[in-house]
Amino acid sequence: MHNDKLVTLTIDDQTISVPAGTPVVDAVRKLGIQVPVFCYHPKLEPAGACRMCLVEAGTVMRDRETGEIQRDEDGNPRIRWFPKLQTACTLRAMDGLVVRTNTEAVIEARQEILEFLLTSHPLDCPICDKGGECPLQNLTLAHGPTVSRFDYADKMHLDKRVPLGDLIILDRERCILCGRCIRFQEEIAGDPVLAFFHRGRHAQVITHSDPPFDSIFSGNTTDICPVGALTSADFRFGARPWELTRTPSICPHCPVGCNLTLDTRLEGRRGVPVIKRVMPRQNEQVNEIWICDKGRFGHHHARAEDRLQTPLIRRDGELRPATWKEALDLVAQRLQEIKEAHGSEALGGVAGDRLSNEDLFLFQALLRQGLGTPHVDGYPAVAGAEGVARFGLPQESDFGRWGRGTTILVVAGDPHEAAPIWFLRVRGAVRRGARLIVANARATRLDRSAVHRLRYHYGTAPHLLAALLRVLLVPEPRPEGEAVPAVGNPPLPGLETLRTRLAEQDGEELARQTGVAPEEVRAAAQAVAEAERLVILFGSEGMAPEATEALVQMAANLLIVTGHAGEPDSGLLPLWPHNNTQGAQDLGLCPVRLPGYRPAEEAGLGFTGMLAAARAGDLKGMLIAAADPVGDDPGTADALEKLDFLVVQELFLTETARRADVVLPALSFAEQEGTYTSGDRRVQRFYQALPPLGEGRPDWQILTRLGRRLGLDWPYRTAEEVFQALVSAVPIYAGLSYERLAETEPQWPPVGREDLYFSGTAYQNEGGLGCRWPSLVEQDPTLARPAWVPLPVPPARPPETVPVRRLMRAGTLINRSTVLKPRLIDLRERPREAVSPR
Repeated sequence: MHNDKLVTLTIDDQTISVPAGTPVVDAVRKLGIQVPVFCYHPKLEPAGACRMCLVEAGTVMRDRETGEIQRDEDGNPRIRWFPKLQTACTLRAMDGLVVRTNTEAVIEARQEILEFLLTSHPLDCPICDKGGECPLQNLTLAHGPTVSRFDYADKMHLDKRVPLGDLIILDRERCILCGRCIRFQEEIAGDPVLAFFHRGRHAQVITHSDPPFDSIFSGNTTDICPVGALTSADFRFGARPWELTRTPSICPHCPVGCNLTLDTRLEGRRGVPVIKRVMPRQNEQVNEIWICDKGRFGHHHARAEDRLQTPLIRRDGELRPATWKEALDLVAQRLQEIKEAHGSEALGGVAGDRLSNEDLFLFQALLRQGLGTPHVDGYPAVAGAEGVARFGLPQESDFGRWGRGTTILVVAGDPHEAAPIWFLRVRGAVRRGARLIVANARATRLDRSAVHRLRYHYGTAPHLLAALLRVLLVPEPRPEGEAVPAVGNPPLPGLETLRTRLAEQDGEELARQTGVAPEEVRAAAQAVAEAERLVILFGSEGMAPEATEALVQMAANLLIVTGHAGEPDSGLLPLWPHNNTQGAQDLGLCPVRLPGYRPAEEAGLGFTGMLAAARAGDLKGMLIAAADPVGDDPGTADALEKLDFLVVQELFLTETARRADVVLPALSFAEQEGTYTSGDRRVQRFYQALPPLGEGRPDWQILTRLGRRLGLDWPYRTAEEVFQALVSAVPIYAGLSYERLAETEPQWPPVGREDLYFSGTAYQNEGGLGCRWPSLVEQDPTLARPAWVPLPVPPARPPETVPVRRLMRAGTLINRSTVLKPRLIDLRERPREAVSPR
């Protein structure tokens, strides 16, 4: 939809009003009329290449002098029909347009187009991966000719297996040259790595990047391909669509929370379900109909051969199989003994942020209530979470409304690597007219789309935002013709203090520290001040935790003084490290906060502090769940080895688990149900697709049984019961329930399998759209108070290397994906990315 002005047109004698500029093929679909398409896709610019959507069209004739509608003898408007059939995808809605979709000429044209396409198409439907969900099959049955006039001997014969890369295979004989794959990569992904080679009947899709098909979004091309030309390496000839069982799920890899469908099939003698493919599940509020390649191909850990399947207890120096009763009894006994001998503060625990909300809620409760220790932390620890809770995107925000009038500031992070679908969201917003400011110490993929690129020195991101605030709040003479709109009116509590502190900062010194020219800062500040909507995506690249906290406060100040705090479509968006980092912070996986961002009565030790206490002999026992600190940093091994007792809940025998006294086998996301909270605070359900492997159990169930042994009255029998307890105990999640999270509503575009208006093989959302909890400033507007925090001392000299996020970083889960191995980056061999600070 291109604008808000409505126009009225007539389609098959039905009148409809739609925004001006709407492709007629979309307007037709809104009336429930089927116009077949091949090359058209509602999220791509129209190409008019396949001609399948031909319709008759004309305009109402009007008197040139009076503008009145001319009518025939029966009183009907006279229509000036266009001399030729029109492609409904390139024809735009306008007042007085008349369209006919099912006339004799249209029917004949559709037959001829299909007849022509089939002259170059192999008739291998019985073995084609697209069989059962193929638009060409469906359209041929609905509109195709019964007899072809072409000689079968003249069919094109091309290569049947052409790897476009390590993940996507092209069957050139099946390709109908619709160009959807090429256009997706150019328009949506920003990776123009595919192209047509040759012309006419000999045209072929090729990849011209090195390495081939160099894109993290390549799998989406297989979804939107309207035939079986593009297939994925791990599903090709793997199963037929009608054999698959669909289960709604959520991606376990990054903070976006992409909606997935796990397609499973029974295999083997015993008919054991296995995941055959992962497909997008439509959620226009989250991932639309796209997923990145890590989410699509990173599921193999769920059935990896080296999964833990039974509890292990260390006996005679070796980990040996044990029963659950033996393992849990031993854990409860040893933890109680340490507590009685050394006090509760001799115990601590850390949990990884790939656990579900239900797991995390019980984990912190077990430590705080069952063991009485304040030493609770998430892994990895993050900074700035409370700022996100206060000033994150408001509840009713919609990524799709980002466009003209929106200013997006991306600072200290790279969405392409940290949150790929948010990268697509930012690119889409820029295409719709948003202004993008990228502030980073190094070049990123978003630089191409930015109107302002602020390249600062590492460690000075908070200073740069302070410089932006200083331009906005501290009046100074400007160069002739340069003006920045006034902000900060009406006055807010704390505003004058902030203004005073900013005035104390020397503008020239800030420019010297950051390395960003003053005129660049002023230009970016003007874009911020003029924004109708302001979104700030932030990471922590090159910053210590205290610097990240300062950055988040300065970002919050920008939202407050420009009047965007708590306003729809404006706010902070964190580039968290994992899929449920937000949930871990919401639920108190932090040594200084309880669930719901309530301050802890007694501050505990973070993970780093626990390691120091273990080395000093003050910490005697630890519980670690879904985290491998030794695998990430071998320097932590000595501290864990000094513990009297170490318990690990894990999927695999990681480097940390190898050092444990008891190892408890947990389940993957595909083997249980629960909820995750995405980086924009949307709580979403995922469902069980596979039976448990071996004797593994969900983490919440392990914790429940351990809690009972420690004297906690926990009656939980299902994940839903745990969630109900969570909602009762955590005010920010009030009103949520499994039923509410499972609610759905109609979405555009339609993605039904039988629909001839084909927008891809993404699944309709039958598992729920989720709910975003309201930010704290929405609940209490008085929190919108700017505040000054001291700026950290910048590094004396630029660092030689800096840790950066990489999507395809080797790790516990993704290492088990065989098809992704060529793309993995092992940061243990190359722990820091060498990057130029300028």
